[in-house]
Amino acid sequence: MILGIHDGHDAGAVLIDDGRIFTLNEERLNRIKKYRGFPVLSVGKVMEIVGASPEDVEIIAIAGIFRKQKRLLELDRSLRAIFGADFKKKVLLVEHHLAHSASAYYTSGWRDALAVSIDAAGDGLSSSIYIARDGEMIRIAQSTYLDSLGDFYASVTELLGFKPMRHEGKVMSLAAYGRPAYDLSSIIELNGLSFDNHLGLIGIEATRKLVQFFGYPLSRAKEIAMEMKRGNLEGKFQRKAMDIAASAQAHLEKLIDELGIKLMGYGLPIAYAGGVAQNVKANAVLRQVLGDDNLWVFPAMDDGGLAFGAAVFVKAQFERLDGKWKPFKLEHVYLGPAYGEEDVEGLLKREELEFEEVSEIPSFVADALADGKLVGFFQGAMEFGPRALGNRSILADPRDEGVKDRLNVALRRDVFQPFAPSLLWEKAEKYLEDLGGKPNEFMTMSYTASESFRELAPAVIHVDGTTRPQAVRKEINPTYHEVIKAFERKTGLGAILNTSFNMHGEPIVCSPEDALGTFRKANLDLLVLEGHAVHQ
Repeated sequence: MILGIHDGHDAGAVLIDDGRIFTLNEERLNRIKKYRGFPVLSVGKVMEIVGASPEDVEIIAIAGIFRKQKRLLELDRSLRAIFGADFKKKVLLVEHHLAHSASAYYTSGWRDALAVSIDAAGDGLSSSIYIARDGEMIRIAQSTYLDSLGDFYASVTELLGFKPMRHEGKVMSLAAYGRPAYDLSSIIELNGLSFDNHLGLIGIEATRKLVQFFGYPLSRAKEIAMEMKRGNLEGKFQRKAMDIAASAQAHLEKLIDELGIKLMGYGLPIAYAGGVAQNVKANAVLRQVLGDDNLWVFPAMDDGGLAFGAAVFVKAQFERLDGKWKPFKLEHVYLGPAYGEEDVEGLLKREELEFEEVSEIPSFVADALADGKLVGFFQGAMEFGPRALGNRSILADPRDEGVKDRLNVALRRDVFQPFAPSLLWEKAEKYLEDLGGKPNEFMTMSYTASESFRELAPAVIHVDGTTRPQAVRKEINPTYHEVIKAFERKTGLGAILNTSFNMHGEPIVCSPEDALGTFRKANLDLLVLEGHAVHQ
């Protein structure tokens, strides 16, 4: 039994017990977004799910090596409190980028691949590239923190008044409204298989240098960002901000395109993780270079996936020693806690809520969506990673473009951020214009929407005509697939709007209690909790 731990930004834990995997991030339990620290609740929860005790854990795989003395002492105290005085006998440390890359390679299903990790920084590096063959990983390229592509994008995020290391997705969304008016090749470029930061600066110092480069008022950046969040995109500085975002996004895509072309020369598919792999537009560029079936983006690509990566790396090494390693394909990410009907009924009775038991969930939910209702949908095991994929989701009718405004108000979202669809696997070729292989199941990739899909589902199309879909297979999530199928039978459209079940700035809900709280705060029309329906 292997326990993986990430003690740091977006902390989490994973427990691997033979063929069983259970994992989640600390934020889902303590309700602190992107929690930084030791994941004491997550460690307890994954062991609880399995019914394991600390004595059952044979190896503790910890992601990340370089830590300050204070953090090392805190980590030791936390581990000793759970595993006793001899905990160090079980501990193996796995370097940050090795954990990222391992999370992608050991879940790709490929025997031979290139494992790539790109983020802001971890253990002194900002990128790593490995040749992975027969379970062994050998690093062939890297970039230091100083030459960080992720930090460049984070500095642009900070420049525009958003939170760096948190709101890069907002910059990507905002970029679609602007034009790439600035040439950023003097800022950062690709040098071989590594990046080269010409500024020679990182963090806030780099942000200040970009202030000079763009002539952007950092002192007013948060005020301007707030105006854009509310929908005011017409002012002088708002237009400048959109052009800066578009320029940063275009440059990121250019560098990823150049890297992809160079990596093609190895004749291997690419398994990809790290914070920069959250950028679905850049992922689409990489997909166009490599082909749909030659790129695997690990669904929990950010630091929330580090515990998983550390654990699967250690697991693979011991399997290699025993001559038992073989490729493994991660088919789904429903790896978190699940709650039974008794949990739900107990909650609803304690809250003295009226509810109805629903025998035909798919048709019930499809009818509600077609009637224009906003539906909180809670079922089965929670998804692992930053995307809700039908088990902790808020659903709506994508045919009504006005539903975007309703959701933005209800969830307190930024108005320029797009919504995404869950669509039937079998409809992907019809709805996605640039699909060249298997559709994406994890919302890690953007596609150009077909003309018919743009007309049918305007609420899930971004201003640039792209969409970030989840293709749902019946054999993976039968109930959710049937919800979409029932909606198709009723409306003719085999897709629904799916956004994560949380208020903006809060973690995705984990428990029925979390779901009920968010349902009330967002004033949604309907909550479906494990076959129990509650109306607002």
